[in-house]
Amino acid sequence: MVTFETERLLLRTLKTEDIDSVLDFWGNEEVMKYCAGAGSREREQKAIAFYINLQNEKGFSPFLVSLKENSEVIGACGFNPTENDYEIELIYHFGQKYWGKGYATEAANACINYVRDNLKIKKIIASTDPRNNVSKRVLEKLGFEFMGMKWFEDTKGEEPYFELNK
Repeated sequence: MVTFETERLLLRTLKTEDIDSVLDFWGNEEVMKYCAGAGSREREQKAIAFYINLQNEKGFSPFLVSLKENSEVIGACGFNPTENDYEIELIYHFGQKYWGKGYATEAANACINYVRDNLKIKKIIASTDPRNNVSKRVLEKLGFEFMGMKWFEDTKGEEPYFELNK
């Protein structure tokens, strides 16, 4: 199990027992409105299994994020694979009551540092729904560079595309 922390947060690899916690954000329509909608219990169980295998095979995945002060699960932050072995995609999703507190930036920065310290990844990419200005600002704070609009098959649309080169 991979674990690391920031000033306010604890991050760790996902476990199958995390299903109820992840449904609070991945199963929430408002949280996921820019990401193809809320997931069902069945879909998120499959996602957790996929991410556990991804972590075991590739050394990266989204990590469960909780508050240090009380261990309350607040979201997930980490990486999805891409078609290229030398790059990964940053993702982050947090429960609504945790928005606007800097947790996404703090967690994403810790995940980026984890990759830099432990993996041979050359590039981290990210995209965001064109309407999601808050997510765009998070990426800019992290040092991602806007590269232009790019078509994404999973969302069937063009999205702002960002890169962070190591």
